[in-house]
Amino acid sequence: MKKGSVDLNPENFDQPDIPSTWKAMETLYDTGKARAIGVSNFSSKKLGELLEVARVPPAVNQVECHPSWQQSKLRAFCQLKGVHLTGFAPLGSPGTTWLKSDVLKNPILNAIAQKLGKTPAQVALRWGLQMGHSVLPKSTKEERIKENFDVFQWSIPDDLFAMFSEIEQASNFISYGVIVGNGLKHSRMPN
Repeated sequence: MKKGSVDLNPENFDQPDIPSTWKAMETLYDTGKARAIGVSNFSSKKLGELLEVARVPPAVNQVECHPSWQQSKLRAFCQLKGVHLTGFAPLGSPGTTWLKSDVLKNPILNAIAQKLGKTPAQVALRWGLQMGHSVLPKSTKEERIKENFDVFQWSIPDDLFAMFSEIEQASNFISYGVIVGNGLKHSRMPN
């Protein structure tokens, strides 16, 4: 926060010096202390700004990505620029008390899962893989971890895969801002 600030308004936060930070990360890469360097939660705009000054481009951009927030613009930009996209919260973070997420309850996702004899979670993960990005599901339950691994020996057929374009996009479920008063003020969000 800026010196003298007393509340959590976004304008009271110091903006990170991304070019200087990236230059330090490039030094880690150059000296072999990091095999790859990347970013998290960068929008197309922020990623483009970084690529203008980066000597070593980011290997990856890690953002929230799932069937209910497909990040089409950002995915296309990353692909164009050769930056791998990794989707965190590929299931929309079910089971959290602080996050209202209905990704796995989406009727289109459930219809596809039923036709394939898979769970909605497996179909959501497989969607991400077939879109060309990696997925980072999280679970502490052994049976769900095993279920999450069962996404590599099958694929979603084209006719069912096309149905994902019909899923209403709900923006992000995980906020990237600060709470001010009784509302959330969003700062930089991917897309």
